[in-house]
Amino acid sequence: MNALFLYGTLRDIVLLRIVLGPRADAVSMQPAILPDHAVTWAEGQIFPTVTAQNGADAQGLLLKDLSPQEVERLDFYEGGFGYDLRKVSVRSDGAAHCASVYFPQPGLWQPGAPFDLDDWARRWGAISRRAATEAMGYFGTCSPQDLARRMPMIRARAASHLAATGVPAKLRSDTGAGAIEAIETEVLHARFYRTEARVLRYPTFQGGMSDALRREVFIATDAALVLPYDPLRDRVLLVEQFRIGPYGRGDPRPWMLEPVAGRVDPGETPEEAAHRECMEEAGLTLTRLERVGGYYCTPGYSTEYFHNFVGIADLPDDLPRYGGLDSEAEDIRLHVLHFDAAMTLLDTGEADNGPLILSLLWLARQRDRLRALA
Repeated sequence: MNALFLYGTLRDIVLLRIVLGPRADAVSMQPAILPDHAVTWAEGQIFPTVTAQNGADAQGLLLKDLSPQEVERLDFYEGGFGYDLRKVSVRSDGAAHCASVYFPQPGLWQPGAPFDLDDWARRWGAISRRAATEAMGYFGTCSPQDLARRMPMIRARAASHLAATGVPAKLRSDTGAGAIEAIETEVLHARFYRTEARVLRYPTFQGGMSDALRREVFIATDAALVLPYDPLRDRVLLVEQFRIGPYGRGDPRPWMLEPVAGRVDPGETPEEAAHRECMEEAGLTLTRLERVGGYYCTPGYSTEYFHNFVGIADLPDDLPRYGGLDSEAEDIRLHVLHFDAAMTLLDTGEADNGPLILSLLWLARQRDRLRALA
């Protein structure tokens, strides 16, 4: 390959260096344009697409002196998203150059608004760079198509990592994570979920550093959980669905009663995720959210972080009995219960997951206030 023209997010130099790898600084890079083409957002995506358009100029970056492995790395990063290389003529420094370009397969993406790299960098740059770091760690171990299937969860893990800003430390230690000596990281499993083994040393309470310890950690994402509550009718809504965790434990009844719950998508706030999930799982439009708290659900081995809410909603008698999205293979049954009946679930033990128990206890404490505001 003589040269490669990039028109999209890989014009971000930090992201490009992550994808190219250790020899990135040896690659020749210069501004260029692809005549009679326009770069737009791919509709509903966080990356652009390019289409033919007379009189338009697609701004981009011309790469030269690429090694075979760098071409393979670029193909790995781009190839799984339905992009094919085609030869074109681009202009740089007043001269024409023959270059290859990643064009989307016909009909794959619908063009949206004009693409702006600075706007992308503000909204998606940090997430995309973090995600690319994980993605390129799989180079040589999976196909580009497999990487494309993993990317939504890779981006979600990246977004969760960037959202971990910490909480006040009035009672507990304010020692920062930077004081921990990271010795080694081994990836044990990487598909929809990711599991790592980390060898590290950390400062002890009595002074000095611990011995080197090996700890396995499940790298998960942030989630939003909502217990819908109708203060006028004094009732709550619960969702029921099959859960693999209880089934894997050997629970003879692996269907669970829970609040509405779902992953916080990249670029989405927990509050936005809470409203979206209530609409998707139960067809509910919430009036407002009351924050219960944010917490790690199993900090001994998982990064998963819950944003817990009670959502004020209208819960009449004629709500649908079933909910969820077919596109996500959700099989959900909806239950509307009076507050007293819901609290009885605590006494009988039928409420047997942490978010539901916590949400009901919080609601019991705040119920009078919420009813007075209704």
